[in-house]
Amino acid sequence: MKILDFGSINIDEVFQVDHFVRPGETMSTLGYTKNCGGKGLNQSIALARAGAQVYHACMVGEGAGFLVETMRESGVDVSLMKEIDAPAGRAIIQVNESGQNCILLFGGSNHQNTEEYIRWVIDQFEAGDILLLQNELNLTDTIINCAAEKGMRIVLNPSPMNEALTKAPLEKVEYFILNEVEGEEIAGGQKDPEAICDALLEKYPGCKVVLTLGKHGVMYKDAETKATHGIYDVKRVDSTAAGDTFTGYFLACLAEGLSIDVILEKASKASSIAVGRPGAAPSIPTRQEVDTTDIAPLNL
Repeated sequence: MKILDFGSINIDEVFQVDHFVRPGETMSTLGYTKNCGGKGLNQSIALARAGAQVYHACMVGEGAGFLVETMRESGVDVSLMKEIDAPAGRAIIQVNESGQNCILLFGGSNHQNTEEYIRWVIDQFEAGDILLLQNELNLTDTIINCAAEKGMRIVLNPSPMNEALTKAPLEKVEYFILNEVEGEEIAGGQKDPEAICDALLEKYPGCKVVLTLGKHGVMYKDAETKATHGIYDVKRVDSTAAGDTFTGYFLACLAEGLSIDVILEKASKASSIAVGRPGAAPSIPTRQEVDTTDIAPLNL
């Protein structure tokens, strides 16, 4: 079984701030770093560091060579990525003193995919292989349709959520990995976590829902099974890649055939470790770290 992450790569420009900048305000920052980022890149690195065989596909813009090299060094297969003459995707990230963040995205080369390129990539895979998607690319609906035609298992992390994604063929998605805000929008306004899961299961019969709940942990639900897991006791430093780390580890452990309880445990622990470190991709732990780090779980 191979895993294809058809996802974004971004140059992350991170500004440490006392508070998020307000309308009309000019504010000096407490620090600045330039990092590898993009939900696709982060999730591919998380998959690789978790031990999965992962291939990444996307258009690579100007100045993004170091992103590709970082992915290669982390164990991601980058042979399907294509260089083009266009600006790279970028994210302007503010991180405040409590570790919370706000992010401004520029799509750049992430929005330059073509149907021809998509079909060429999907043709490298077989029925039963896994496709992971986020929503930082163009032509998401085309990617889903091509993968479904091939018989791939489709996993969607619908972030950022927007109206265009609600019109995509989401009935072809097997796993939804999403947070409460995204779940509420897809589920038609439901706010209670279990109600969100139930609404998605009713709307897309046969799907499986993984709903992350921030400090309240995570809930998994399908037609037959429900499971939950709490977070771990770490000091919050930077939550930028926490969700991407969870997604990568969840999928890597799923591909191993582990039970849902163990999958949630590993993914939750990996995500908590990432929260305790600065940066996006640099914060993602290796599988050995996740398996050997001794931190206490907090109950839901």
